[in-house]
Amino acid sequence: MPRRVRQISMEVSSKFTYRGYTIEELASMPLETLAEILPARQRRSLRRTLLEGRSKEHLKFLEKVRKAKKALAEGRKPPALRTHLRDFIILPEMVGLTIHVYNGKEFVPVEITPERVGHYLGEFAPTTKKVEHGEPGLKATRSSMYVAMK
Repeated sequence: MPRRVRQISMEVSSKFTYRGYTIEELASMPLETLAEILPARQRRSLRRTLLEGRSKEHLKFLEKVRKAKKALAEGRKPPALRTHLRDFIILPEMVGLTIHVYNGKEFVPVEITPERVGHYLGEFAPTTKKVEHGEPGLKATRSSMYVAMK
């Protein structure tokens, strides 16, 4: 008697949602509505910097982001976005761009994905490195730099 094999079809919904909204819906929302969806700390920061217009640097950087996104939509290569604004909240309209964030020494490229919406840019550009200690005696003193030639 032949054995029947049952085929199971699994549909996986890999569509990204943030608090029930797709990335397209979030990108089309005004900033005021988006601010209501974000957590309290990000909502407060967004209101103070962008909505009330207290920070000219944040507004200027947002205009650069919009210009780069427009260039990307037209098929042109967007200009390199470099910033010191580690406290800038990642907005849905930034998805798809690569932003270089300063970590105190160099600009670290941060690729903006939908999962990063609502976080700060500085979270993805670490300012410290992992400490890797060597073996005892190696690079410990000036005299250990020189190795006898035998």
